[in-house]
Amino acid sequence: MSELVRTDFKLRYQGSTLGYAWSLLRPLLLFVILYVVFVRFLKIGNSVPHFPVYLLLGIVLWNFFTEMTVQSLGSIVGRGDLIRKIRIPRWIIVFSSSLSALINLGLNLIVVAVFMVINDVDLRATFLLLPVILLEIYLFALGISLFLAALYVKFRDVGYIWEVILQGGFYLTPILYPLSQISNVTLQKLIFMNPMAQAIQDARYALITDQTTTIHQVFQGGWYSLIPFSIVIIVVVFGTLYFKSQANSFAENI
Repeated sequence: MSELVRTDFKLRYQGSTLGYAWSLLRPLLLFVILYVVFVRFLKIGNSVPHFPVYLLLGIVLWNFFTEMTVQSLGSIVGRGDLIRKIRIPRWIIVFSSSLSALINLGLNLIVVAVFMVINDVDLRATFLLLPVILLEIYLFALGISLFLAALYVKFRDVGYIWEVILQGGFYLTPILYPLSQISNVTLQKLIFMNPMAQAIQDARYALITDQTTTIHQVFQGGWYSLIPFSIVIIVVVFGTLYFKSQANSFAENI
């Protein structure tokens, strides 16, 4: 397992001058561009305390979700030679890809912590909720990763389709804009059906500011607020079962 994770890291940054530093530079460069355009020029987020850190945290969490699913998508096909030569549990290959993305997330959260100190963000007891929120994102991404990795073995077009879905999801998820700017409550509720939207907002509430709009506020604590968590469970179960049903035929189809 550890050898697979190390190999993933080496292959990902092979031939790059800056190497592993790109795992930190990519979200930071994206943050700088979006901050200049949306905050400085378009004046979005002026009403949100510590909006630069608010924005950075959203970018970091979305990048983790994107990196984990994209890397895992092609992991089985990329390890075709290994699968043919060695009989190992197929899920380990996907899991190792997810661990490398998880390591990058840890490094990026350190950068977020530095920005929090620079911006004088008060650390509240709610920060203890962050590991639970990160676990939710990880499980959601893992379920999708297992499904996509198995599907990609048969249908290579899945990679292009998933890129389009991620691009649309980035703008539909309240990353660049505060959800409070959407006055239509029904639309807010629809956005919160996306587990990533719910998790990112909860993470911002836990770490940055209690003025963040959360799913519990929008649904006023009703059982509807449990829908994103139910979706995560369904995705994990479905992704696992589909991956398991296809695993035995991977060596033949790669």
